[in-house]
Amino acid sequence: MNIFKTPFRSLCVVCILVLGGVCNSSAIAQQQVSSRVDVSWNRFYDYDEVTQIIHDLVDAYPELLTLESLGKSELGRDMWLITLNNSKTGPAGDKPAMYIDGNVHGNEIQATETVLYSIWYLTKSFGQVDQLTELIDRVAFYFVPSLNPDGRAEWFANPNTPHSARTGQRPTDNDFDGLLDEDGPDDLDGDGHITRMWKFDTNGRYRRNELDPRIIERAPEGVQGELSRLGSEGIDNDGDGRVNEDGPGGYDMNRNWASDWQPNYIQYGAGQFPFDSKETNAIAQFILKHPNIAAGQSYHNTGGMLLRGPGADYLENLYSRSDRSVYDKLGDAGEDLLPYYDYMVIHADLYTVHGGFVNWMAEGLGIVSFTNEIWTNSRMMPDPDREFSAEERMRWQDRMLFGQTFTDYTEYDHPTHGKVLIGGGTKYSSRVTPPFMLEEGCHRNFAFTMFHATNMPEIQYKWVGIEQLDSTLWEVTVEIENTKIIPTRLGLAAKKNIGLPDLLTLEGVDVVLAGTVSDRFDRTIDPVEHRPSMLLLNNGIRGNSTNTYRFLVSGAKGDTVKLAYRAEKARDISMQFTLEAGENAPSNE
Repeated sequence: MNIFKTPFRSLCVVCILVLGGVCNSSAIAQQQVSSRVDVSWNRFYDYDEVTQIIHDLVDAYPELLTLESLGKSELGRDMWLITLNNSKTGPAGDKPAMYIDGNVHGNEIQATETVLYSIWYLTKSFGQVDQLTELIDRVAFYFVPSLNPDGRAEWFANPNTPHSARTGQRPTDNDFDGLLDEDGPDDLDGDGHITRMWKFDTNGRYRRNELDPRIIERAPEGVQGELSRLGSEGIDNDGDGRVNEDGPGGYDMNRNWASDWQPNYIQYGAGQFPFDSKETNAIAQFILKHPNIAAGQSYHNTGGMLLRGPGADYLENLYSRSDRSVYDKLGDAGEDLLPYYDYMVIHADLYTVHGGFVNWMAEGLGIVSFTNEIWTNSRMMPDPDREFSAEERMRWQDRMLFGQTFTDYTEYDHPTHGKVLIGGGTKYSSRVTPPFMLEEGCHRNFAFTMFHATNMPEIQYKWVGIEQLDSTLWEVTVEIENTKIIPTRLGLAAKKNIGLPDLLTLEGVDVVLAGTVSDRFDRTIDPVEHRPSMLLLNNGIRGNSTNTYRFLVSGAKGDTVKLAYRAEKARDISMQFTLEAGENAPSNE
């Protein structure tokens, strides 16, 4: 039985037996909070199965979920978008929302399962788990389980390496010979995977390990090697002297976004222009139409990282000190929730990325966004801090994974290179979460994402004071608090004029003068020049902080006054009161 892809709704017992107490605790919790849809989270699902799970969830939870297709992929597959919202507490568009996607790279398969798990866990928890119920009542979620359905389908259906099928599947001329996708990898040994090729070479630099011939290693100094590296398994299909240089697709949809996009000669895989693929264009159109999106999560597959922008060092000054503080508070919590993950800045701690998705969300749209790189070998190894030899690693994988991620080397008569060795790690090796650990990885990433979502801005009236200055002149002072980490408007958005400023209005009486004050005891005021009844607040309200505003109004005692605060990335609030000297207990509507 192949545990990487087994019949639907199976193998629960495998996870329980292997993980012991951890998985048993999870199983007990799930018995207490059951779902209307039975899904096994210890296996992977191809595109058709993913589509079925989506429809099953939407059909089972019509009070929370709605489904739409954002359009067709390059090869005609639906790009599913699931909206999770409790309509009884208001339309999704009136609430702060989180956008969550996965699988922009086709080979990053566990990203899709993590998105599906998030939908599954939220729906089954509604009305059962207080924290998640309160969250669902307050915010909305937009889920895209697979941004690259063509790449996912290609990875499952055909022989691939752990790294191939990353691209979209629009035919592309990668070797500039006028032909499209004419020289991709070939499964010469018929094992269903694209592994490695080694040429027998008396002047080679590599040899087979004396203790374990499955390990090919650099020959020690003074010892002549017998093998030379040939790369991935394949032949020269187009006769140009190169192997596997023009396989399916050949562009990177995570380099195709508008912020800091660079052409292909600077950023490989960028495409002809931003949003030139059907998939990225569809996602961009959706996000641009939903300015209430205040947080973003994009799931990828390997490295054990929580990544934020910028992708290039020259953009570092876009991130203000206050914005960096927001990311740090969220990222530090992520490191606590995700063992062996590191919170990192893309350009500083990884490498330069131009035109990346989370960079576009953050730098182009003012949305607090992270990339989660889900798998890391440290999660599985018995002692992540110990340096294991190659022999120890192979022996340990034999005992834990039973050889399912490795094809033994066999000889093959290659038409160009003569006798070669073919074998090595399968497409399930190195980047893909072992199925028995999949559910834990899904849940930990889900937990961090929910912490992120919980900290989307929430504003409330904290205090209102009214003082009568003469027979018709009144002073109205109001404190408005943001109780969450994320501000109603990032400093980057304020600096670049992204989106609409927040707006505080006072209606019902004539406003003579209005502006901000440092606190309720401050007698000075920084007045606005025009339309004092409408305060445009470019900087919004920072996270976990309170802003104070003051209005001088003309009216009679007992007049009804209405205050309203509007923000694109927070739920609007309003309150009514009468002109009576004293303090008012706010009533947030």
